[in-house]
Amino acid sequence: MVHERRVVVTGLGLVTPLGIGVEASWKAALEGTSGIGPITQFDASSLPVRIAGEVKGFDPSPYIEAKEIKKMDRFIHLALAAATMAMEDSGFAVTEENAERVGVIVGAGMGGLPAIEQYHKAFLEKGYRRISPFFIPMLIINLASGNISIKFGAKGPNSAAVTACATGSHSIGDAFRLIQRGDADAMIAGGTESVITPLGIGGFAVMKALSTRNEEPGKASRPFDLERDGFIMGEGAGVVLLESLESARSRNAKIYAEIVGYGMSCDAYHITTPAPEGEGAARCMKAALKDAGIGPEQIHYINAHGTSTKYGDELETAAIKKVFGEHAYSLCVSSTKSMTGHLLGAAGGVEAIFSILGIRDSIIPPTINLEKPDPECDLDYAPNRAKKRDIEYALSNSFGFGGTNACLVFRKYRGI
Repeated sequence: MVHERRVVVTGLGLVTPLGIGVEASWKAALEGTSGIGPITQFDASSLPVRIAGEVKGFDPSPYIEAKEIKKMDRFIHLALAAATMAMEDSGFAVTEENAERVGVIVGAGMGGLPAIEQYHKAFLEKGYRRISPFFIPMLIINLASGNISIKFGAKGPNSAAVTACATGSHSIGDAFRLIQRGDADAMIAGGTESVITPLGIGGFAVMKALSTRNEEPGKASRPFDLERDGFIMGEGAGVVLLESLESARSRNAKIYAEIVGYGMSCDAYHITTPAPEGEGAARCMKAALKDAGIGPEQIHYINAHGTSTKYGDELETAAIKKVFGEHAYSLCVSSTKSMTGHLLGAAGGVEAIFSILGIRDSIIPPTINLEKPDPECDLDYAPNRAKKRDIEYALSNSFGFGGTNACLVFRKYRGI
């Protein structure tokens, strides 16, 4: 059996509808700020959904050379920004000596949809010569990882998870495994997404998945609330730097938290609806706890998938009760999607970071807009206000279309 190495988080990077940068996003989350507003990236007036969680005022130029910007779609811009923040935050340097031991796993759920729409239109109107020669690398999901590796010279394992809304969590979990078993010493990992486009919004709208509370965008994302009417699409990126404990200690790095558990499962039930009683989600949480070597009663906080959909919220709550029993009523659950919207492939990366920051600051971010609780959702969701609580272990849940599930367990690092 391979000796499993301990893995810690030493760098964080966030670009969200709440702000650009980790502390800006975290401060807004703790204040219960909504990042949801009218769509400005295209004319949504003909659509039933005209609101989203856009990243406002984002400029890629501090993170990407000017001549390279036009070769990438926005999801890659956001990924590079978040990865740059994480690397700068960590103080980790990729060198000739360690490059082959540093890897990247940053995924997306849908990739370069804006580029597809733009160049399909150009092709129909003016022919194939109007397609950019960079069109294919603009849209391919693994080019987020590819461009990050090129920027930092990371020559180790390079991959991209593509598991819908579980992408960010699978990326971090897979990176954790690579370091744990000795295939890398450091990994840049997380998720990114930017598909606030006519097809992106229109596609989810015809599924009746999105909230149509267009007149009250700040109140539209309301997980666990009886009057919720669907999720809100968001965009952004959440990227962490993971390192082996030995690597972090050798350079006296700041350690945010330790990652100790990773669970994966599939519902094998339906393409979009969770399995009855949240059975697949429950198995995933149990797998993460088992991997962490802890009992359910040791978890203090769950960052829920909590999308603000009827079945999603109710079945996740049922799954938590199934796994945690009576302790479900003692721990605290919250959905930061109430503020960011649902960042699809980026959600798991962003929410892992919120979980880590909760551990760091002994505070639980709120679930805003929880005004009339759904009777089926009867746990402590930190309604409307952040809650001070010492967190030893936090669990971050991500569940995606296709029934794919990922759960991560983080632990407060005690220096031992």
